Order: sequence, then C-alpha cells, then structure tokens
Amino acid sequence: MVKAILTDIEGTTSSLAFVSETLFPYARARLPAYVAENGGDLAQLLAWMDADAKITELKAIQGDIWSHGYAAGELRGHVYPDAAAALRRWHAKSLTLAVFSSGSVAAQKQIFRHSDQGDLTPLFSGWFDTTTGPKREAMSYVLIADSLGISPASTLFLSDIVAETDAAKAAGMKALVIDREQGRGDIASFADIEL
Repeated sequence: MVKAILTDIEGTTSSLAFVSETLFPYARARLPAYVAENGGDLAQLLAWMDADAKITELKAIQGDIWSHGYAAGELRGHVYPDAAAALRRWHAKSLTLAVFSSGSVAAQKQIFRHSDQGDLTPLFSGWFDTTTGPKREAMSYVLIADSLGISPASTLFLSDIVAETDAAKAAGMKALVIDREQGRGDIASFADIEL
C-alpha cells in the first residue's frame, strides 16, 4: 500500500520548457551581477550551466537568483493542472508528499509556492535535493525514505527519467515514468495514476 509519494519536478510536475526557456535564461542573465555581488567563478558557473550540470553549488545559486525573481513578481512557477489536482487529492487522503529534484530545496519551494496553480507548498512534508545524494543512485532513495519515516516499499516515486525510476526501484520503491510528450512512459499524466 502506498503511504508516500515522492516526485521529481522538471518534466514531471512542471514542463521542461518552463525550466529551459524561463528559469535557466533568467538565472543566466543575472549571474554576472550575482557573482559581482557575492563572489564566485563566473566562467565555471557558466560552464556548468552550459553543461546542465547537477552541481549543488550551481543549483543553490540558481535557486537564490530565482527566489529574487519570484519575490519581485518576475517569475511564476509552472505546475501541470493534473499534477496539482492529484497532489491535492493525495494530501486530502493523508498521503505523505515529498519532492526530490536536482534543483535546490529553496528553488523547489519557490516553484510550488509561486505556482500558476496556487501555493502548493503546504501539501508537502519533505524536500530533497542533491545534498541527499545523486538522483540515479539507490542509496539516495533509501535515505529519503528513512528521513520520511516510511518504508521504501510504501513509497511511489514519479519521474520522467528512467535511470531515476530504476534507482528508486533498486531501493525498494515503486516507481512510474511519466512521459507527457512521447507516450513512452508508464503514464502520460498524474490523472493516470491509480493507487
């Protein structure tokens, strides 16, 4: 029986285009000013951005830049309506909801707090990023389950990346691949999930 749902963000609850066409360009344009004010190696940060590297330091800086954008009303988080509806439904059924994304915890909270579906942060009990471990390693999912106090076997992980769902399964979790565009995943939307 599923007691907890752990979800990815990019490509799962939120569109890939929102991240690649809105968030990344927003952070890139403001990175030089951020580095001038806070220090850091601009060339290295830009190289990591170009490579879409999942570097914790980069994700924290991007999250800080985005936080200012959300606060200023320049950014609004995208969440698919079917994802928001399912998250609300599951929360009402007292399921534990958590996020595991390569984006920093601060950035995760901003997307859901300032989403086009309203403030969804009260629905979540846990937030996890790469400080927990890589998303493609089973041990990360074991640590998340331990942190939530729920067995991996009672946890369902949702992602658009097969290597991530494979890692979750290796940790003992149930996992589904969401493929909203190609139709090659286990499901095409949150509305397809039967618990």
